[in-house]
Amino acid sequence: MKVLVTGAAGFIGMHVSQILLARGDSVVGLDNLNDYYDVQLKLDRLARLTPNANFRFVKMDVADREGIAKLFADEKFDRVVHLAAQAGVRYSLVNPHAYIDSNIVGFTNILEGCRHNAVQHLAYASSSSVYGGNTAMPFSEHHNIDHPVSLYAATKKANELMAHTYSHLFRLPTTGLRFFTVYGPWGRPDMALFLFTKAILAGEPIKVFNHGKMVRDFTYIDDIANGVVRVLDRPATVDSGFDAASPDPARSNAPYRVFNIGNNDPVPLMAFIEAIEGALGKTAQKEYLPMQDGDVPATSADVSELESWTDFRPATPVTEGVGRFVQWYRNYFKA
Repeated sequence: MKVLVTGAAGFIGMHVSQILLARGDSVVGLDNLNDYYDVQLKLDRLARLTPNANFRFVKMDVADREGIAKLFADEKFDRVVHLAAQAGVRYSLVNPHAYIDSNIVGFTNILEGCRHNAVQHLAYASSSSVYGGNTAMPFSEHHNIDHPVSLYAATKKANELMAHTYSHLFRLPTTGLRFFTVYGPWGRPDMALFLFTKAILAGEPIKVFNHGKMVRDFTYIDDIANGVVRVLDRPATVDSGFDAASPDPARSNAPYRVFNIGNNDPVPLMAFIEAIEGALGKTAQKEYLPMQDGDVPATSADVSELESWTDFRPATPVTEGVGRFVQWYRNYFKA
């Protein structure tokens, strides 16, 4: 297949591209290489893809309406994996316009490109943050997601609604993937694992929010990337049993689906920190702080829908995944 991967220089984008290339697909990787975090890390990720003859990089912003339209018209992609987005819950409190430009305007451009060029399937990144104020655990695709607690979460819910509209009006198969706290080698520097590892090695205190009373469904990057590709390979279909009189948020009479991709094994934040300490052989200095605005105390993924659809479920233990990250970090930074 010929696949467009947006956000190809990103954490998840690089890993998804590697899987597609390894099996022989042709990949066009798109990224704007913005400076939200260290651009060199993005360039180094790209350097792992560019030696492959089946990979071509395009530097472009998804908010570039004319550029995206021309790219789709010229390339005639079979399928699209849309991972480009302005990430980060807390940054959305500081720079909200970046989220509208990338996550709303950019997503519209991707939908239009798919619509007008007979794309077979659009798989796109949503987020566990869409569950917002919901406290029913584990989070299920059948739950209501009408109470986001950050603009980032609101844009991801908007993406799901926009995708459904295009699935309904234009019969475009779309699948939204709600990622749960992704971690692992080549990860984002603004994420907890990266920040904690850097601080512990430097002998600096780590910031532990909500006084450590947090739980996260940490999901290893290889599991995420494999889940994305498995979903991409099975385009969304109409649910023949959909009941419009009692609509299920996880179902539709359009070719539309949403799936959680999480480890289905929530880990207390303090246990996660202990895993990092164990991998580093150093004890962290801890600075306990209140909950941050836009954050939630716990996440937990019900992945039964994903497993039913793809016969796959994430399963990498946190101790194993953290160990692999620490090994990568030491090698990459010569730490």
